[in-house]
Amino acid sequence: MIQTDTWFSSGAVLPNGTLVQTGGYNDGDRNIRNGNLFIFANTRSIYLDYNQNRVLKVFPRIPGDDPRNYPSTGSSVLLPLDESKAVIEPEIMVCGGAPRASYTQATQGNFIRAISTCGRLKVLDPNPSWTMEDMPLARVMGDMILLPNGDMLIINGAESGTAGWELGRDPVTQPIIYRPSTDVSNWRFAIMSPSTRPRMYHSSAILLPDGRILVSGSNPHVNYNFINVEYPTDLSMESFSPPYLSLEYDRIKPRILSVDENIGYGGKLFSLSFQLQVYLTANALEVNIVAPSFATHSFSMNQRMVSLKIVGVTNLSPSTYGLTVAGPSTAEIAPPGYYLLFAVHAHVPSQGMWVKIE
Repeated sequence: MIQTDTWFSSGAVLPNGTLVQTGGYNDGDRNIRNGNLFIFANTRSIYLDYNQNRVLKVFPRIPGDDPRNYPSTGSSVLLPLDESKAVIEPEIMVCGGAPRASYTQATQGNFIRAISTCGRLKVLDPNPSWTMEDMPLARVMGDMILLPNGDMLIINGAESGTAGWELGRDPVTQPIIYRPSTDVSNWRFAIMSPSTRPRMYHSSAILLPDGRILVSGSNPHVNYNFINVEYPTDLSMESFSPPYLSLEYDRIKPRILSVDENIGYGGKLFSLSFQLQVYLTANALEVNIVAPSFATHSFSMNQRMVSLKIVGVTNLSPSTYGLTVAGPSTAEIAPPGYYLLFAVHAHVPSQGMWVKIE
């Protein structure tokens, strides 16, 4: 039983499979490579050894010094971890929010434009510092969702005001896809087609096994209010389909035929087979596992993606291929539990398959 009452706290699954709960009003905590916790609140962040209850490092404030937590609600993700690299570098990304005094101003009817910047921080760097980037659209109350091909989606929210009852204005209906990899020859941010529905305070988003994003809700009112208000309560659900679901990519989309349902640690090998109409190259293949998140108030707790190391590729028959893949190295990289596993080819993911990491 939780010993202390908390309001909008956040949580993370630990390497031993238990859940740690911290803070309130949606501070963000992430279980990092060596099992310690990264905790971010408004502008400040720390690295915490939760076993010893000891702060190991205090990170620089995020540039701009504008708050990123409720009611100036931004969002954050732990960017994908890559097991094929010699050294895994955990990196946090924080996007959006609202400038200081926005909440007070909004209660007085003055709705200040939201923050348009994102910050990236390599947590284990000997001298960590924030790298800042500009989104094409300012956003508060946005949701950041890791896509199965390693890209990241920013969806929902408003361009002005803050979180809270009646305090958001100018809905941002256009999702943004961000490509975090170093290969950004084509683009870094891409604006997607808009939704017809505002998704304001109390909206949410989550990844589905087929690669779509399920978006639901919106209620900026104390009670349900469906009529005679600027942004009515919306209990509907809709799905967003990223570009990789376009029919034009169907020929290079893998279709998993079989995969081991239980995957062990220590790089233990497992097998996966898939079909593919047009095979490009082994370098275009990835196997990614995504932990299911539990989301509220623009923060997807437990969200994590690990790109596993592919050891071998075999042509089993025409259009059918087999992969030998190494499981996660440690529980610090991928805490135990269920994950969606995706085979990815040329940035196009398969349907996800549920596997258990143990």
